[in-house]
Amino acid sequence: MSTVAPAPRRALLPGLAALAVAGCSPAAPGSAGALQYYLSSDPRSLDPALSTDVQTGEMTALLYDNLVQFDEAGQVVPGLAHAWEVSADGRTWTFRLRTDARFHDGRAVTARDVAASFRRLLAPGSRGRAWPLLPVAGAAAFADRAASDVAGLATPDDSTVVLTLEAPLNLFPKYLAMPATAIVPAGAGDSLGEHPVGSGPWRLVAWRHDDQLLFARHEAWWGGAPASDTLRVRIIPEPLTQAAEFESGRLSVVEIPFGETGRWERAGTYPLQRRPALRALYVALNTRRGILRDVRVRRAINHAVRADAMLEHMMQRRGVRAAGSIPPGLEGHDATRAPYAFDRARARQLLAEAGVAPGTALRLWRSPRPVFARLAQAIQQDLAAVGLAVEIVERDAASARAAARKGEADLFLTDWYGDYPDPENFLFPLFHSANAGTGGNYAFFADTTVDRRLEALRRTPDPATKARLARELDAALFAQAPWLYLWFPVDMWATRPGLEGWTIPAIFNGQRWRHAAQRAAP
Repeated sequence: MSTVAPAPRRALLPGLAALAVAGCSPAAPGSAGALQYYLSSDPRSLDPALSTDVQTGEMTALLYDNLVQFDEAGQVVPGLAHAWEVSADGRTWTFRLRTDARFHDGRAVTARDVAASFRRLLAPGSRGRAWPLLPVAGAAAFADRAASDVAGLATPDDSTVVLTLEAPLNLFPKYLAMPATAIVPAGAGDSLGEHPVGSGPWRLVAWRHDDQLLFARHEAWWGGAPASDTLRVRIIPEPLTQAAEFESGRLSVVEIPFGETGRWERAGTYPLQRRPALRALYVALNTRRGILRDVRVRRAINHAVRADAMLEHMMQRRGVRAAGSIPPGLEGHDATRAPYAFDRARARQLLAEAGVAPGTALRLWRSPRPVFARLAQAIQQDLAAVGLAVEIVERDAASARAAARKGEADLFLTDWYGDYPDPENFLFPLFHSANAGTGGNYAFFADTTVDRRLEALRRTPDPATKARLARELDAALFAQAPWLYLWFPVDMWATRPGLEGWTIPAIFNGQRWRHAAQRAAP
């Protein structure tokens, strides 16, 4: 099925109707006119309120603006708000809107649209990912039908939005840069999912479901029109097909699968970019179950597993060994902290001190992902070498996660993708006792001192204090070994020779293709 979005006549580019149905041939040498990207599956929707997956978030970031945005480096930068400030008590955030922002249909963006967008996301039955707005005073009551409006949302004039929070939250602007909190026109209905009207740097021209989306640059965008005329996004599920299309000149960039790293590095044909991902790969050790209650056992597991060898041989060095849960590039990451060393003698000694009998059984739950199958088998073999008998339990992803959330898994092999680039996102959801199970704390770790410090991490207004707290918390948790710490994966992409202005984004909605342009290859 094809969905064509209405657009003002003045915004149409010459020949755009032909482009919408043309084949995906490479751009002419030296042309900055056309860019080619891909997704592995069709977006769920083009309504930002329904953005719950990476594909939808990437596409809505092209079409819509937020009050503030993430840039390619993951920093918060002005969006529809050109300035903002927070009160001394950390609860009241005031955003000053720019006056030159226009929706794709030509209407001016005002504070009324911001307020309507937030009420729309919070409305009962919206099916939206509303949690980024729940810190606002009265937001939860409004979402639960216990209040007729959001008490903490005010618009004193057309260019001012005031949000008062229930409690101080220093990372609140990062919540407002997430896809679901993008701004849509007041009165927007369900049609946005197929017929988006945003104010972002790109507007939708055509969408053939499970085939491709075509975007044209928004000439009137307040930040200056994108460098290229069009961006075609194709739906290509298979990595091998993605690579083939790139090598045939029909994609501007391609992500390199972990197993293909060496081939692309040796070939040297295309420019390669690398960036540590906001992602942690680990095994949660359920601190409430059996022998795993003892920190000596948890440390023994970390010493028993050859994580360096796995990273070298299974992942072709595409990762940074983890000595904590905060990825490289975020405040609080300590590159000088050493990971647990592979030391079977030390592992056996710790198990003996904890009174663990040889042959003690544990169950490791995992999903069917091929890389998880290989990792689980290697972990099983390494733990057998120190006297732990590990049974691997394979279930579909939802069932494995459900078991972990219920506390039924001794060990749970998983990964955590950052929702926003902040050390809090790799500490509070994963280790605060309130998040045990369903909140992301699959280790069921609980420590009242850690809880208090995690809460302070969210409140403190001083960035230096926050970075210090994050680093100290990460070190304290690492010593308690609630995880088998593996590594932080490193993303690697190839770009077409002559492609300028594109970098791997730190967070998925940070690359809006504003500066990308295909020039003549050197």
